[in-house]
Amino acid sequence: QVHLAESGGGLVQAGGSLRLSCEDSGGSFSFYAMGWFRQAPGKEREFVARISWSGTNTAYVDSVKGRFTISRDNVKNMVYLQMDSLKPEDTAVYYCNRVGGSPPNYYAMDNWGKGTLVTVSS
Repeated sequence: QVHLAESGGGLVQAGGSLRLSCEDSGGSFSFYAMGWFRQAPGKEREFVARISWSGTNTAYVDSVKGRFTISRDNVKNMVYLQMDSLKPEDTAVYYCNRVGGSPPNYYAMDNWGKGTLVTVSS
């Protein structure tokens, strides 16, 4: 069963911003670290960002540090990804998931949702 639903993607010019949202309806949301992954055309899916269950600790892949911010709302069972200063190389389908592992080896723990497409034009 899939209980993750991403939204907020779209077409944006380089330098622009987008805010992605993900609703987790699988239960016990606040028990899990959450994260965002992305898959660019012709490439493997990669880790982008992680947030601890409490929201206290975050981690990012080097290519997005200083530009992306992950956050969560444990009341609404939502996780967000604020993406600023977008670059064409950020173009990908973005997915959220429950996250396991430890740095730098994070992995997705659950079935994937449909994702949301982000396209950054130059």
